[in-house]
Amino acid sequence: MLPDLERATVEEAKIRNYLLSLQHDDGKLKAAFFLSFGFHPDRWEIFALSLREQAKSGVLTKTVQFLYGSRYVIEGDLPTPDGRNPLIRTVWIVETPGDAPRLVTAYPL
Repeated sequence: MLPDLERATVEEAKIRNYLLSLQHDDGKLKAAFFLSFGFHPDRWEIFALSLREQAKSGVLTKTVQFLYGSRYVIEGDLPTPDGRNPLIRTVWIVETPGDAPRLVTAYPL
């Protein structure tokens, strides 16, 4: 399980400007995927809540210690507005022990 899950953060900019942005060079394919399940940038908080829920109910598949902290990879169903709940992978980082986990990225499996 992701450590300190109840404090996990998902930044508004990460969602609106990357994961749900069709204009972002690296994120537009992810955005098309997530938008197709009913998520919307203007309701970014719903997506943030779903990503935290995925971290809670998913399976921790990998933990990597590296120069900038610890990275956690979680795979599981993403609760979606349309109820189809696709399988995705999320990546979280804890930069120093005691810090809240922060979402790095999410993508379909």
